[in-house]
Amino acid sequence: MVGVVRTCVQSILKLVNSVIGMVGLAMIMYSLWLIRSWQRNMGHLSFDHSHHHPIPWFIYTILGLGITLCVITCSGHIAADTANGCCLYSYMVFVFLLLMLEAGVAADIFLNHDWEEDFPDDPTGRFDQFKKFVRSNFDICKWIGLSIVCVQGLSLLLAMILKALGPHQYYDSDDEYVPERVPLLKNAVLPPPYVIGDPVYGSKNDAWNIRINDKATR
Repeated sequence: MVGVVRTCVQSILKLVNSVIGMVGLAMIMYSLWLIRSWQRNMGHLSFDHSHHHPIPWFIYTILGLGITLCVITCSGHIAADTANGCCLYSYMVFVFLLLMLEAGVAADIFLNHDWEEDFPDDPTGRFDQFKKFVRSNFDICKWIGLSIVCVQGLSLLLAMILKALGPHQYYDSDDEYVPERVPLLKNAVLPPPYVIGDPVYGSKNDAWNIRINDKATR
């Protein structure tokens, strides 16, 4: 029964973890599109981090978050497949730190009225466009953000349940056996028991009688 529950939790964790990976891939693709647009506007193929061209921190932030989500997704799939305690602990730490980062940013935005001053100027202008898009579609963006946070929280909960269930049990010793195989062992034909010890010899009278009988038959 525990094995069935463990398998179900592993499958659900992989499915939920895949949603996080898709969000990471979407952020990477969006950041690559922003990089291409930035390069087209600047008129060259590489970033020039000089005084005339500031660093496009917004693009780098989106790209870094996307890569981080993909790394977390890979670690989550490994942890869900192996059910190893160390892998599950690492995955839970990554997801917990990500949730704390998101909670800190959300608290700064909702509690600090001057939160825009905490971010540097974006030379690409994409950050201002992103803010306008979020404000014009606040309800949709709010539910998308809450859904992503719920998925991350669910993945953390499933990892904790899988850690409590423990890894798969493998029995390599002859003294240990799998309980599910007991009925098969009951139906098997076992060899008769034997005892190892010193040989038992008959008495001298028995040996004498055997010799007399042999001579009489001759």
